[in-house]
Amino acid sequence: MLLDWMVTGQIIPTKPASAVRGPKHIVTRGKTPCFSPEDAKTLFDSIKPTNIVALRDRALIAVMVYPFARISAVLAMKVDDYYANGKKWRVRLHEKGGKFHEVPVHHKAEVYLDAYIEAAGLQFDKKGPLFRSSRGRSGKLTKNALRRENALPMVKRRAMAAGLTSRLCNHSFRATGITAYMTGGGTIDKARLMAAHASTKTTELYNRTGDEITLDEVERIAI
Repeated sequence: MLLDWMVTGQIIPTKPASAVRGPKHIVTRGKTPCFSPEDAKTLFDSIKPTNIVALRDRALIAVMVYPFARISAVLAMKVDDYYANGKKWRVRLHEKGGKFHEVPVHHKAEVYLDAYIEAAGLQFDKKGPLFRSSRGRSGKLTKNALRRENALPMVKRRAMAAGLTSRLCNHSFRATGITAYMTGGGTIDKARLMAAHASTKTTELYNRTGDEITLDEVERIAI
């Protein structure tokens, strides 16, 4: 700016730094709201399995949290995309560009999925959508896949009912899962593979392990 002023004031004929580029701002932490493991547990516990819609919502959130899945990949799943591989169960996520990403299922997500599929009778419709829309307030499911624009109000409603913030999005569960994994001693390379990211830099945007400021640290300010 000083050199620009000098050129404008005809102190120097040209700006000698015209070819210099300033440093780029590199984002190392994403802005997606993230749950703590305690808050995530509170959310799961608040969804009482009293009807099919509640079972669906609990299972859907579990698939976003534990395999770090994108909402679009989850909603594109068919019933047979949740399948047994020997004694272990896996999910086949429909990623961008027509790619598939297969991930082992966490035992809690397995429980939630099994309860939902059995209650909804989806085991008899292997080629149908796994997560289906509901018919108004009837508590009954349709044969159509749940739409993304309907999934967001659902998770906000569930979060508010659990006494948690509504400042979240579907990606919040992806960030929650990755952060909990890293807090538990996981590695960024494995987290990248689980999240199907091309680079660990993308995965780091969802890792909030360094964001937590404890009360003990704040109390160190001796004023």
